[in-house]
Amino acid sequence: MLVDSHCHLDFEDFDADRAGILARAHAAGVQEMLIAAVVEAHWPRVQALTAEYPGVWAAAGVHPNEPAAETPEWEHLLAALAVDKVVAVGETGLDYFRSEGDLSWQRERFARHIAASKATGKPLIVHTRAAAADTIAMLRSEEAAAGGVIHCFTENWDFAKAAMDMGFYISFSGIVTFKKSVELQAVAKKMPADHLLVETDAPYLAPVPQRGKRNEPAFVAHVAAFLGALRGETQEDIAVQTTANFHALFKHAVAT
Repeated sequence: MLVDSHCHLDFEDFDADRAGILARAHAAGVQEMLIAAVVEAHWPRVQALTAEYPGVWAAAGVHPNEPAAETPEWEHLLAALAVDKVVAVGETGLDYFRSEGDLSWQRERFARHIAASKATGKPLIVHTRAAAADTIAMLRSEEAAAGGVIHCFTENWDFAKAAMDMGFYISFSGIVTFKKSVELQAVAKKMPADHLLVETDAPYLAPVPQRGKRNEPAFVAHVAAFLGALRGETQEDIAVQTTANFHALFKHAVAT
């Protein structure tokens, strides 16, 4: 069994064939997936999908590239995190690549999400791009005690080690399968097995051999197969380990 630890099944890209996407995922051995919200307006939609589909979990948060005015009110965030099957805080973090100017609001939003993680005991799903030093610094200074995952990882080994030292897991997406991702592959090969996760970030970043297509949870099997070959393990080894890691991190992801 595999878990897609990060996807966006709430996006309109999937409205026409969501049931088929879930069926294909199950056929590929992907029995569970986590939908990471990126805007507050989609929180009810994400929650409805978790209620409709077994094995689908959710996170509540606002992506760092959403405008400053989209920062969620504290009470709204806590209320969303109290909903059944919402198992994590995010997607949150810092992105200095797509946002410009004074980004103090982005750091304030990240701090609010970290505080919500501490208040609820639910781990963080962290996005970081062109903001590595500040991301690590904030996780330290804000004392992100519930841990979490650095999703769609593209940083170096020093970043990975610093994150793992704070209780964070490292999740690899289809990017690791790309031919140019030599440095990232070196990090993936070096990763301790008990801190490893896999994801699609669907509908983005389809892995080889599906590159160029709309990504979907079934394709996480290609990421697992690639990592297995890279690390001298089988796809089944990766599936078993990353599934165990997912449930070790997301302790609220328990079937009822």
